[in-house]
Amino acid sequence: MSNVLIIGAGGVGRVVTHKCAQLPEVFSQICLASRTVSRCEQIASELSREIRTEQVDADNVPELVALIRKNEPKVVVNVALPYQDLTIMDACLETGVDYVDTANYEPLDTAKFEYKWQWAYQDRFKEAGLMALLGSGFDPGVTNVFCAHAQKHLFDQIDTIDILDCNDGDHGYPFATNFNPEINIREVSANGRYWEAGEWKETKPMEHRWDFDYPEVGVRPSYLMYHEEMESLCQNIPGLKRIRFWMTFGEAYLTHLNCLVNVGMTSIEPVGFNGQEIVPLQFLKAVLPDPASLGPRTKGKTCIGCLVDGTKDGKRRKAFIHNSCDHQECFRETNAQAVSYTTGVPAMIGAKQILEGTWRKPGVWNMEQLNPDPFMADLTQFGLPWKVVEMDPEKPD
Repeated sequence: MSNVLIIGAGGVGRVVTHKCAQLPEVFSQICLASRTVSRCEQIASELSREIRTEQVDADNVPELVALIRKNEPKVVVNVALPYQDLTIMDACLETGVDYVDTANYEPLDTAKFEYKWQWAYQDRFKEAGLMALLGSGFDPGVTNVFCAHAQKHLFDQIDTIDILDCNDGDHGYPFATNFNPEINIREVSANGRYWEAGEWKETKPMEHRWDFDYPEVGVRPSYLMYHEEMESLCQNIPGLKRIRFWMTFGEAYLTHLNCLVNVGMTSIEPVGFNGQEIVPLQFLKAVLPDPASLGPRTKGKTCIGCLVDGTKDGKRRKAFIHNSCDHQECFRETNAQAVSYTTGVPAMIGAKQILEGTWRKPGVWNMEQLNPDPFMADLTQFGLPWKVVEMDPEKPD
């Protein structure tokens, strides 16, 4: 029996559950748990097979341990909040279960996107004979695997990587975020960073713009940001000279965000209000549309990929490895829009690779450290087909 425990019942949790339910030969029993069990029950009602639903506080290790022991999963898929990565990893160690997540740990009171806290678990997972697969979403996740594929099959030497993330979906709201508002706004409002010549270089938020021509979407303004997959890729792609991350934003989104930043609504520092303390960003999250509710409204496409520049057989080569998804097609299959879909499908695939033994390796690992071939094959099979477009290496970016 290959039981799976999925923790988190937002948009991504919905997709992971739907996709696992489609593979009973891999995921023989499914348990979906969340702080709000009614969310789990709603997702369960959408499926053609029965699953278990449970309530759990993912900040509470004893509760997590009891949940794992009750359901006896072979792997835990963490699609809760990044603040809860370490408690779930602790519970997996205590119960002897493999672990998968989609985003690196982030302290609740500090806007930091780093892997150091999870990398520190390397020896404990290795000695326990357990695997922790970090960042098995799209970016991080698929983008890391795209880079590993490029390194293995397309290039002898990779010089630069630009990760480009375009969401051209329209949900009709003046302002909303396509995944957890708290995490999204912390990412976007932080200073940008990129890695070049062996060191990190910092930029102001939205300081650098690139009008990139995305396949199936067209030219869209993209802005340099920091994103966590660069932290591992700059260490694991030999000879890499530079890596950057870019994300598209419309003018309306940026105007709203700038106003919110200027009035202090994106702060994570508690403030006093009516005799109690509230965190402005958490309050803002409460009044914004729930990302899980955007599926029926969102139309358009995503395009996410890696523009890789280097050499092959002594000649310079540049290629864009990417996937494009249609929001409405994703919703028809899983009741979730494409941003949730592109994160949830790779989380299922990561768990599948572990259960089937293809990627079963004790320790804590980032995606590019494993053989990309079976994962790339599963991407095509399970809803995220990819393409490689050859680019002119002499044409300036």
